[in-house]
Amino acid sequence: MAVKPSSLGVSARMSRQASRDTSPEVAVRRLLYAAGYRYRLHRPVPGLPRRTIDIVFPGPKVAVFLDGCFWHGCPEHATHPKANAQWWRTKLDRNIARDIETNACLTEQGWTVLRFWEHESAEDVARQVALAVAARRAGPFGTS
Repeated sequence: MAVKPSSLGVSARMSRQASRDTSPEVAVRRLLYAAGYRYRLHRPVPGLPRRTIDIVFPGPKVAVFLDGCFWHGCPEHATHPKANAQWWRTKLDRNIARDIETNACLTEQGWTVLRFWEHESAEDVARQVALAVAARRAGPFGTS
């Protein structure tokens, strides 16, 4: 028998948490756009239904994910709810496993996958993304 959320109120509150267009994501996008980078948003992961990439550079095949510390198990900031602990542990472990599977699927298809935590500096994230996109555009021998 599946374990259920501890209360309908908690379940409803958690389901309203933003999954896209979060503050960290918007901050990174603004910096990338200002630097002249053009991208797509929330595109499906090829071959994996119901999964999306936060920021996508389809030409150079760079996939960027900005993961929430709670939902994706940040080693520095993840918390572990005490109420209904087993249900939460199972749910959060599935999220982490899904991230690993998504990374593997994209990498097998030739994508560069970049994952960042929500607490990381938007400037640092944008800089790393820009470097990865530039490297992919340059190709293996320094030319497009």
